Order: sequence, then structure tokens, then C-alpha cells
Amino acid sequence: MLKKKRHLLYLFTFAVLLICMNPGNGFAKQPESSYWYPDALLNWSPETDPHAEFNRSSIPLAEREILFNINDTQQSDSKIVALSALNPNTSGVPSQGGNSFFANTFSYWQYVDIMVYWAGSAGEGIITPPSADVIDASHKNGVPILGNVFFPPKVYGGQDAWVEQMLSQREDGSFPAADKLLEVADYYGFDGWFINQETEGGTPAVAEKMQQFLIYLQENKPEDMHIMWYDSMVEDGSIRWQNYLTDRNKMFLQDGETRVSDSMFLNFWWWNNSQERSYQKALDINRDPYDLFAGIDVEANGTNTTVSWDNLFPQNGSPYASLGIYRPDWAFKTTDNMEDFYKKEQQFWVGNAGNPSKTNENPDNWKGMAHYFTESTVINQLPFVTNFNTGSGKFFAIDGQKKSQNAWNNRSLQDILPTWRWLAESNGKALDVDFDWEEAYYGGSSLKVSGALSMENATHVKLYKTNLPINKDTEVYVTYKSSDKKPNMKLGVSFLEDPEAFEFLDIKKKSHGEWTTERIKLKKFAGENLAAISLFFESDKLIEDYSVHIGELKVTNKHSEKVLPEKPAGVTVHDITYDEGLYADIALKWDVAEDVKHYEIYRHLSNGKKEFVGAIPNNVYYISQLRRDQKESVTKLEVVSVNHQLERSKKGQTVTFVWPDYPKPKAEFSASKSIAAPGEEIQFFNQSSEATEEVEWVFEGATPSSSKEQNPVVIYQEEGIFSVKLIAKNSEGEDVLLKEGFITITEEASNISNVALNKAATASGQCGAAEAPRYAVDGKVTDNSKWCAFGASWLQLDLGDLYQISHFVLKHAEAGGEPAAFNTRAFTIEVSKDGETWETAVTITSNSDGISEHTIPLTEARYVRLSVQQPTQGGDQATRIFEFEAYGF
Repeated sequence: MLKKKRHLLYLFTFAVLLICMNPGNGFAKQPESSYWYPDALLNWSPETDPHAEFNRSSIPLAEREILFNINDTQQSDSKIVALSALNPNTSGVPSQGGNSFFANTFSYWQYVDIMVYWAGSAGEGIITPPSADVIDASHKNGVPILGNVFFPPKVYGGQDAWVEQMLSQREDGSFPAADKLLEVADYYGFDGWFINQETEGGTPAVAEKMQQFLIYLQENKPEDMHIMWYDSMVEDGSIRWQNYLTDRNKMFLQDGETRVSDSMFLNFWWWNNSQERSYQKALDINRDPYDLFAGIDVEANGTNTTVSWDNLFPQNGSPYASLGIYRPDWAFKTTDNMEDFYKKEQQFWVGNAGNPSKTNENPDNWKGMAHYFTESTVINQLPFVTNFNTGSGKFFAIDGQKKSQNAWNNRSLQDILPTWRWLAESNGKALDVDFDWEEAYYGGSSLKVSGALSMENATHVKLYKTNLPINKDTEVYVTYKSSDKKPNMKLGVSFLEDPEAFEFLDIKKKSHGEWTTERIKLKKFAGENLAAISLFFESDKLIEDYSVHIGELKVTNKHSEKVLPEKPAGVTVHDITYDEGLYADIALKWDVAEDVKHYEIYRHLSNGKKEFVGAIPNNVYYISQLRRDQKESVTKLEVVSVNHQLERSKKGQTVTFVWPDYPKPKAEFSASKSIAAPGEEIQFFNQSSEATEEVEWVFEGATPSSSKEQNPVVIYQEEGIFSVKLIAKNSEGEDVLLKEGFITITEEASNISNVALNKAATASGQCGAAEAPRYAVDGKVTDNSKWCAFGASWLQLDLGDLYQISHFVLKHAEAGGEPAAFNTRAFTIEVSKDGETWETAVTITSNSDGISEHTIPLTEARYVRLSVQQPTQGGDQATRIFEFEAYGF
């Protein structure tokens, strides 16, 4: 079991207690990946789910090969399963990537045999298929990926009802929920399910029914679908983690001649004893011992996790079982930038030496996965093209030109990345090799090789393990940009008969700091199978600051006739909504074209240029918040086909949509304070709609008395209560907002304090004793001191006396160290003198801040009530308020 994080997901996203609410359907700016409770799963269908098409993978599972090892400790009998939180939350996950550069673009697929999409919580949903971009990346690398079914322990929100609903049967004995699991996996295009039943209180009858459920999946699933069971429930229905294959849990793997599950993830507490007993038990029941995955929990400590490696990998013997890794996303969640994330990933998978052929140089406590497991490759057919694109970027480049300056992530576009990270050999100090997110030929990154270069430290960088057939027409293209005119670089190739014997072929074209492509013919090696691709660097003179970026590496057969892909047909605007007449959310759809790697989407601008919008292998694409180009009335979009050679259709298919009338402005403003002493500065903030072109302020009793600045600062010299007017204007008209009595000037302003501190607090409910209402007014945001409640909830304060209230401060989840996705989104704040008659003081519909401040006209009140309409940014139903402050005197 997981100690304090125990039960395999208690919470993938922080402990949440029970609530059973279904995520709503319909577009909400961006289609989201699915997550369900059992009743919602039973009612799901792709015909009624408007997001379903966007959640489909379009990349089939590639075939993988082992071929050869690079050190004598590697083996391929034992496998790896990774249980990884590839997205930070269960809810709110965009279906087709996002708009941030820093994302979990996991890249060590070559060591993973099965990926489990780790997600699900009692507050969001317990059944989670992988997001489409993760399926695409996994399949591109030949790794089957499983969705997650998680029945939480009751202390973390588990419900008997969820287990009962999943195990309900029709009169003919079939399981409707099992049928739905199979339907979801087939429709979305992933490879099976990880089933984790940790809800206590089961009986022998429940255990038997769960076994029947698993057998039903076996009998009805496609042959290549995988069902993995977690070592939790035992034969009497209780939760008793065995840590080994035993007589108590074997019924969920094998029952006589009946296959129940395809594999089992064994719990983590086996460090004092060898897994040899599991090996023997597997043989006793006629199962492959490598269907067992002995778990290690690395979520908290990563490479500092204590693991008794010899209990799994005995000296001079075969492994006793496969390896299960719980939360290798440690590398991502403990960093805040891409460079550190990739360094930690390299340390985790390869070890401190940073070279998979030298894992014996790594510390004994963490040799790295490359020490025990052989790298696989899917590079076995032509063409093979890589741009060293990791799947996110600070910009998007096409043919070396930055076509978009916007940050992005989309793992559907991640390339097959180098097999060995990094295998750089030199008699001197080897050059540095790494990804670079500042230069790219296609996508958001490239390969950078740099350092002081001479003959003494000539460096051989082995990149890719392959099994590519070579004929007389096979060619290699290397696209690069060098700091020196001469590239000082050669292409290395080796063949399956002797993978360590490399032939080096000249790369001669001068770069002049621009992207340059060299073509190298391989016809003299016709009939061979290419085993490895490398680059060799040397210079007959010392170059102190040598650097070269490799933007593309392509192995292909020469075209006898260049055939471009067909442009996509049937492009339509499938759905469209407008936001204030300035932004559009557009769902595009088109017919699937043949021999297409992915599609690029462009927007035609009024100046005649085209703007890159995005790319996707799917035949649907959602454009979120497309900004109107000035006052255009019609926008043209274009979809272009791109084949596996990265060649584009000669023309794209276009479609247009019409904008509504250009909007008039809507005036709105706030102030740094609504109460101040005479002579004290107050800043006003224009919050008018984006269509506003100019503003005019009128300040009663202030200096200045008017302004055309966006956010003016004024001073009131005399005590009193004053109004403020804002006029928002554009070419279509104007809007006037007058807030009477908005500003109070008084000498008593210095007496303002947080009058809510430690006052009496009541609420609609609480998640637990440690998250009671009083913790929202205790003045602390540390030690997880917060009020938590489920669903549409309220928190009411009795200030004990009448106060003049000027503003409120709410400290949401992020202020207390939790994810920004849990910040309260929609809420109101009401005030009352008597606790019976209430007046709304604040209405917020789209907050995303960790700390939100809300200034109001000076208002007399004894009671204050926070009512929450939408607890988080996504589907999680737990409100988290770390502090509720009311300022007044």
C-alpha cells in the first residue's frame, strides 16, 4: 500500500471526499477529455457526447522491436508498466493539447511496455480514459496505454454504490458497465483498462462477482486489449494488499484454466523479501511470471526512493517479475521548467552518468531503468522523419520559419525521439547533447550539439536504434544550422550484422547560420538493414564555441515521382459560438485523407497573410478563442494535409464563417480601495469590454475630476461619499456606468482591518473535521488550513457586530499550495444586517486567480455569506477556501 498516499490514487488530485456528480456535456471553450462515475459511464455514447470525436486517437499502435543491447545488464524478459499522471488533473484536460509550453511531454517511451493513464478521484470521476494526445504519443512509440478504473477507499470518498453499479448484471448475466468499458476503449482507440478496487466492506460474494466481471471482459474484449488488476481485494472481498502473488489474490489473475486478467500490479511492500515466491506461484497456476508487475512507489522521492533491487533482479539470474512504477511523473511535478524536467527524467530512466551504456557508473541505489531494460524501437519502415520535436514549444516553426509565436503543447505531434539519451563517445571531453527549445525546424524544438570541438575530443553521438531496409534508392536527409560555416559533422550508420561497426558519410554543405539540408545516398549499402543512426563531430582546428542544431533527420526512398498528399475534403464549421463579438470558438471537421500524418490549420488574415493556428492527426479540430482580426466580417480558415515525408498538399481546403455585428463597448471598473483618508491616492482600473477603444472618467470631488487614462490615480482632499462615472466608447457607440456612493473618504480609514478574523463561521457542510468552516477565518494559509465542502456550497460568517465593510479577499486553492485548477470559479458574496435580509455585494462568474480581491462601496453589515456556484475550473466538485477576509471598521 502507498503509506500516506496509499491506495493508489487517493488522490491523484488531493484527497477529496464523496460526491457523485456527472460532468456536463456541451462545449465549454474547449472540448475536454472524459471522466465518469459509473452511472454516467452507463449513459455515455459517442452520439450524445459532443466532445467524443475530439477524444479519439487516430494513430494505430506501432510494432516494436528489441534487436540488440548496449550494455550486458539489459534484458527483455521482464517488462515495465508505468502508472503516470500525464495530466495534472482528472477534469479540465483539453482534448487536443493546450496553450502552455511547460507540459508533461514524457519522452522515455523506449523503456515502457505498458502505460497506465493515472487519473481519477472521488470528487471528479473514477473512470478515466487517456486523453487523445497521450494515446497518440504512446501508440507512435509502440506502447499500449490503459485507462483507469479507481474505486477509492471510503475515507477518501469511496462508495459501495459505485462498486455495485459497476458490477450490476442483466438477466442474461452480462455486465453493462463492462460492455461500456469495451465500447469506450474501442471508440477512443486505446488498449485496455487498469482496475483498482480499494473500497472496503466487500464480501466473498462481491469478490466472486468482481472475478466474473473480469472474466466477462476477457471473453468479450478484442485479443489485443489488456486488462490489468491491482493487488488490493482478496478472495473474501476485503482489502488486503498482498505485495506478492498469493492464494488470496490469485483468483483475480487466473482461476484454473480460466484467464481472469492479463496482468497484476503487485503492491509495494516487498522490499524485505524476494519476489521469487511470486515467480513460483505464477508457474504453479500456469501463468508467465512476467505478467506480474512488482510495484515501486516513486511519487514522493523519485530517484531517492529506496528499492531492494536484488529482490527483483537477482545477481547472475533472471528477474523474478516485471517492474511496476507508480508515478514516474515525479520528474515533472517536482520541477517548474522544461530543462529541469528533462534532466530529472534522464536521471530517472538512464541514471546520473547520463549514458545508457554506462549504467554501472551510476550509484547502486539508482542505476536507472536503462540498467535493467533494453531499449525498444518502432523505426522499422520508411520513411522515418524526426524533427526532435518534444511535443511542446514556445513557438511553432514550419520549415525553419516561426509561423506562430504562441506557446503550445500537443503530444499528438511529439516525434520519435532519440533512442539513447545521451550516448556521446569521445577520447576527450564529449560535446554536450540536448534538446533546445529556442530553435526549431518543425514544431517547437531541435537537437543541439555544442562545446569546444577539436580532433582531440571528436565526439560520436549515437541517436537511433532502427531496423530499416536499405535499397538503391534509400537516402538520408540532414537539416542543420551551424555556428561555423563548415558543419564539422558526419552521418554515422551501422547495420544489424554488427550494430557497433559504423560507417561515416560526409556532410559538407556550409550552413552560414541558416537551415541547410544535406542529402546522403545509401545505395552502396543496398540489401543491408540499418541498425543505428548517429552523428560524428570533429574539427582539424579548435572551435571554442562550436554549436549545431539538427532540425530534421529523414530516411526515405527517393521519389521516382513526387506525389503530394490530397487536400482534405469536406471541411466544415461543425459548431461555433461567439464571445462578446470578438472571439469565436470553432469546431472544424473534415473527411479523412489517405497517407496523411497530420493536418495543419491556418487562418487567412486581412493583410493577405496566413497565420498558423494548429496541427492535429485527427480529422476534427477545436479552435478556442480565435480573436477577431480588427473589424472583419468574414474569416477564412484553411486545412492542409501533411504526409509522412512532411510534404504538404499543393492547396488546402478552405471554409469561412461570418462574425456578428461589431459590438458596442460595455463599461466596468474597479478601484484599489473604496475607502480612504483625505489626501490618500486611489487607483481606478478600467475593466470595460475589449471592444472599448477609449474611456472617459468623471470623479466627483476628486483631483483630477476627469481623465481619459486607462487606470488613473486620483486624490480626494475632503471627507464625504462620492460617485464615479466611466464612459466606454468605440466607433459603434458608448456605454455609461455610474456607481453612486462608490468612494468614501474619512479619517477613520486607518482603522480598517480584517473583521472576519476568528469570527463565528458556519457552512453547508465540510469535507472532514480538519476542513471545518472555522479554518477559513483562522488567518492561516499554511498546514492545509482551509474550509472544504462539496458541490454548490455556502460559508457564512457572523462578525458579531455591525461593521462598515469596504472589500473582501478570498484565498483559493492555489494560495494554499494546491493546483490552480482547483481555484473557485463562480461565486457570490452577500451581506446582511440581521441574517435574514440579504444583499448581493459581489458576483463573480469566471475567477481563475489564487487570491481574488473584491472592492465594494462602504456597506454596513454584521453577516457575510459566500455562496459557491462552480467550485473549481473543471469538474472537481470540492470548494477549497483557505481564507475568507472581510475588511472594514
